[in-house]
Amino acid sequence: MLKFMTRAADPETSVDAGRLLTAVGAKVRELRKERGLTLEQLAESTGLSTGIISQIERGKANPAFTSLAQLAHGLNIPVGRLFHVEERSSPVVRKGERRRLDHHGLKSDDVYELLTPDLNGALEATWVETSPGSDTSATPFRHNGEEFGLVLSGVKDVYLDGVPHRLYAGDSIRYASTIPHWYVNPGDEVCTSVWVITPPTW
Repeated sequence: MLKFMTRAADPETSVDAGRLLTAVGAKVRELRKERGLTLEQLAESTGLSTGIISQIERGKANPAFTSLAQLAHGLNIPVGRLFHVEERSSPVVRKGERRRLDHHGLKSDDVYELLTPDLNGALEATWVETSPGSDTSATPFRHNGEEFGLVLSGVKDVYLDGVPHRLYAGDSIRYASTIPHWYVNPGDEVCTSVWVITPPTW
């Protein structure tokens, strides 16, 4: 994911970041108006204040990823749609060309890579490598859509509304994303899996 960071010593970087913030804000405003939502209604559905949303729309705020995720869920779109994503000319994603995804709240050595060319289709597929002890229970996920996961190696515990489902290599699972869910790697080796989500949520 894109990170909103600027360096005071680099004016060109600051200008580019400012343009990006303005573009993201304009997109949020456009999507909100398309859905006929007021600032107050969007604030209620996202948990963000009207003041913060207004600042984001005007390009005056430097929002954290969690704030963008809340806005995306409130607008019922994948987070990636808030950014200008360069279109790929090929439907193929080579192993060495996967887009690395920053996943907030997880261990820094966990790996999330996009297997689909972009986030514009009906689904997204993600290559996931979680290290021993990786645990997302502090920030359970809950959003629209459906998910399918296939464990390729290692062990993964998938919690659905607090109920654990242990998956070993070759095991798979499907569930509604509206159920609060989180993941734990209880093993002593990296767990590799493929996750398919519809609609895209990044």
